[in-house]
Amino acid sequence: MDRLDVVLSALRRLPPSPHPVIVALDGPCAAGKSTLGARLADALACPLFHMDDFFLPPERKTPQRLAQPGGNVDWERFLREVLHPFFQGAPVIYRPYSCHENALMPPVSVSPAPLAVVEGVYALEPALRPYYALACYVDAPWPVREARLLERCGPEGLEVFLQRWIPLEDQYFQAFQVSARCDLIL
Repeated sequence: MDRLDVVLSALRRLPPSPHPVIVALDGPCAAGKSTLGARLADALACPLFHMDDFFLPPERKTPQRLAQPGGNVDWERFLREVLHPFFQGAPVIYRPYSCHENALMPPVSVSPAPLAVVEGVYALEPALRPYYALACYVDAPWPVREARLLERCGPEGLEVFLQRWIPLEDQYFQAFQVSARCDLIL
């Protein structure tokens, strides 16, 4: 069964909720979270939120913060600006952070909806978990992920992932036992 079908089937089995349903897709880099998130958002005609829009700006990447599992993402801002209002049925207004521009981009406004998808590494940070009706761990074999990273960012970019980003992800996955606490492993 296709990953999309697995998630759609799990969503159909969820009990009714007085709050909007939020699906989280977490897992290692280049595992297919963004692709699956886009497919889900398209199939369900719902908003899609990206954790990449909430990475910390360089001035907040202190050694103390980066030593914390998941510390290189601004999960506090994501909780405040996206999850809390969306879960309450209120409009969401947030400013995505652009690593390329090293700045917050213009505000994005999202109307209330009965369902949303959140995709990206660090989506299942423990403080965010209570807002999700369905938590999914998306993975792929290392050779597949390595080829995607190489295509996406070249040999130098792959080396940055190997030396910097993947160790931070691994620290987060291990500290919070992310895959073991998911409803679905894809």
